[in-house]
Amino acid sequence: MKISVLLPYKENYSPTYSGAVSIFIHGVTKYSKYKKNIRIFGNTNLKNKLSKNYINIPLRKKYFKSSTKIYLSNFLQIEDRRNSNIIEIHNRPKYLQSLKHLKNRKFVLYFHNDPLSLSGSESVDERISLLNICDKIIFNSNWTKNQFNKNLGKFYQNSTKSIVIHQSTNLKKINLNKKKKIITFVGKLNSSKGYDLFGKAVIKILNKYKEWEAHVFGDEPREKLIFKHPKFLNFGFKQHDFVLKHLEKSSISIACSRWEEPFGRTSLEASSRGCAVIISDKGGLKETVTDPIIIKKLNYLNIYKSIKKLIDNKKNA
Repeated sequence: MKISVLLPYKENYSPTYSGAVSIFIHGVTKYSKYKKNIRIFGNTNLKNKLSKNYINIPLRKKYFKSSTKIYLSNFLQIEDRRNSNIIEIHNRPKYLQSLKHLKNRKFVLYFHNDPLSLSGSESVDERISLLNICDKIIFNSNWTKNQFNKNLGKFYQNSTKSIVIHQSTNLKKINLNKKKKIITFVGKLNSSKGYDLFGKAVIKILNKYKEWEAHVFGDEPREKLIFKHPKFLNFGFKQHDFVLKHLEKSSISIACSRWEEPFGRTSLEASSRGCAVIISDKGGLKETVTDPIIIKKLNYLNIYKSIKKLIDNKKNA
């Protein structure tokens, strides 16, 4: 059996700057019993790749033709030779329109984001078309699946083609006695992720609890939110393994998104590393952690109170 996994154009399948989609695919294929038959296709200018089964699709940009069309055209040429049994498309439902004519293939579409925000699955007709084209449509959370099913009739909502497979992370034995007084934030440093609220709340915490530190991992070139404090450390973007190691030392992790998170890998990984997790009540975040503190009314003061509660309970234990 041959399986071709097609990444979104511009998704960096590289440890240097990998996104959530690449991290997920790398983790799944690493343990798949079909891993010898899987090839991952994408396009990146970065030298290092997450795995050896990755094939970079070359792009020569042409005037009056979009890079995405060139990307798909080049993939089709490869696929004509490869003749896969299964083509797995991640987070780009629109790609199916260019690939659906391929014969003797099964199509699997994986949603990592809100289907109603992605080109090719915004309308009811588009989503019905996807159900007709695909053999399976996989969602990373029940929230994401519910978004896809909005305004669809019960016949389509109950389709056996649609399934939820929550993301996972590797098991790690954590010695909680070695935890340090560190509060972490991992992700894009923008207001959609609630980084402005986190910064304001945690500065207040650091002023009150002198022995605690805040460690931040991420970047955001489009929005500059800067917080200054001797115990507020911004590490910038770091490779995935580096962040996981740091979460093993951290005691508290915050995922306070304003936007509807389709899933929320950060909170999943923080919990797996023994962190107490504080999340906002957005999207699929509640599906990532079994026992989080959930902030119903999101503001900096409620984030502050939630962190304070965890610290005070630990001190009084």
